[in-house]
Amino acid sequence: MRIANPIYDVVFKYLMDDNKIAKLMISKIIGEEVESLEFQPQEQTVKVGRPKKDKEKSKASFTVYRLDFAAKIKTPKGQFRQVLIEIQKAKFPTDIMRFRRYLGQQYQSPKNITENDTNRRKSAIPIVTIYFLGHKLDFVSAPVIKVNRTYIDVATGDSLHEKEEFIESLTHNSFVIQIPYLKDNRRNELEKLLSVFDQSLKESDHILNINEEDYPDEFRDIVRKLQIAMADEEVQLIMDIEDEILAELEEKEREIENLAESLAKKDILLSEKDREIEELKKLLNKK
Repeated sequence: MRIANPIYDVVFKYLMDDNKIAKLMISKIIGEEVESLEFQPQEQTVKVGRPKKDKEKSKASFTVYRLDFAAKIKTPKGQFRQVLIEIQKAKFPTDIMRFRRYLGQQYQSPKNITENDTNRRKSAIPIVTIYFLGHKLDFVSAPVIKVNRTYIDVATGDSLHEKEEFIESLTHNSFVIQIPYLKDNRRNELEKLLSVFDQSLKESDHILNINEEDYPDEFRDIVRKLQIAMADEEVQLIMDIEDEILAELEEKEREIENLAESLAKKDILLSEKDREIEELKKLLNKK
């Protein structure tokens, strides 16, 4: 079965627009049942050239989703969580700072505050982050990594099991999904679900070719939604635009790297010249 590649922002957004699918995916990743969900996709509009039938260029406005997804979820216990999702096809040096800026915005956003119906007391909503990476980390090869905070009594080393609002409001758990390591890993239910991101199944950049029988009935809605996305002309068009933007970003990164190398070489040459001048000064002083 051919499906749209969900590593693209627009395809992932198309998938997660289905509330049932979004609840299923988030609950499987974070290991908590999601009772209700409210998605808040952050949109970015770009101007790109679109060819007319007469091959002339016209400017058209398209919405491209640079996946800064925020999902407010409620658990069966009545607790709220703010789930932030990032998906990156390629690795850029600026990624971490962009993630940090977005994370900081979410920590200070008034939207991420809940109010107790009884005493009107306001509380910060705990945050969980999920990162889908299209590249490998430097050392860890696990397909799905859970960064799970623990409370520890420093004096005894004992784990503390009670949760504190102060700590929960200022720190957060994370999940990092390394898409390249999903290949051949179907060891549990979550890895089976995430295999729809497996880039080794690519027929082309935009299309994956999967075996629907590999997925339990619970996940078939995900597969079929991605199959429908493949046939959506608007989705395909925006995937092309994402490719163009990514290619431009990669070109800019190469230019920056080349410039940095040139500046580094100039610094080396200047340092060598400075040393030569100092040596000449010493010789002159001796004379």
